[in-house]
Amino acid sequence: MAEETDKERSKQLIVDQMKSQRLTKDLQVTQLFLAESGLCDVCDLGQFRDLQEVWANGNKLRRISFLTINYRISHLFLQDNELVDICGALSHLTNLQVLMLQSNQLTKLEPTIKEFKVMQALHTLNLSNNPLAQESEYRHYTIHYIPSLKLLDRSEILKSERDTAGRLYQQDRQAVKDTIAFGRRCTDDSVREEERSPSPPPPMSGRNVEPSNRPVADNFASSPRESPEEAVAERALKRSVMQYSHFDWSKVPKAEEKRLNKDAVPSNKSQIVTVRFR
Repeated sequence: MAEETDKERSKQLIVDQMKSQRLTKDLQVTQLFLAESGLCDVCDLGQFRDLQEVWANGNKLRRISFLTINYRISHLFLQDNELVDICGALSHLTNLQVLMLQSNQLTKLEPTIKEFKVMQALHTLNLSNNPLAQESEYRHYTIHYIPSLKLLDRSEILKSERDTAGRLYQQDRQAVKDTIAFGRRCTDDSVREEERSPSPPPPMSGRNVEPSNRPVADNFASSPRESPEEAVAERALKRSVMQYSHFDWSKVPKAEEKRLNKDAVPSNKSQIVTVRFR
């Protein structure tokens, strides 16, 4: 009976809000304020299809059962309640961006975080003052399994925290990432591969370079390396060479020149300019 009474009270609160805001249709409702109302339950809100923000904080809610098909909700405030479990209640809210759950009674870390794994837009989450927040792995576990988060418990997530979380919960992948530099894995095999496949010749800055039929790799004299350090240094030197080509518009006559010099012979010079630089 008490739950039915709370549902009726919540309905009346919603009706009063719609009247005060002069809203006549359910589709016009985008915000609902049900905070600090002493509610143990709330009526189903499925009729408000465009609902985006819900304030239900400061009540006596123990479970969430009133958000059924409200897929557009982006801000949800449920702090200062008596929630003991949210499993199966929020996972369908994939558009959620801000979620406040601090000061409740949530105790199960893994099932709770699992509820947020599909929320790719969730960037702000507060779970402080819950029993689960006292676990030693709480922060790193949450950061790792909700990669979209930027703010957790009113504290910005640092890159060092993400790296630590990756080493704790995805050790194999982190080990591979640690071997990557400049977009390639830095291993002895890659060094030897670079030795077998020399890079392009040194740059000739500021000058036009005529095309050559000789392979670019031939411009480098292959010399044996006495140590891996020398091979790495030479490879870094080769990688610093850059090359680009552009069209030389100075060789192309303008429209006015074409009209005045109809019998002029077009230039046969190459109009592609290639520049190499370090």
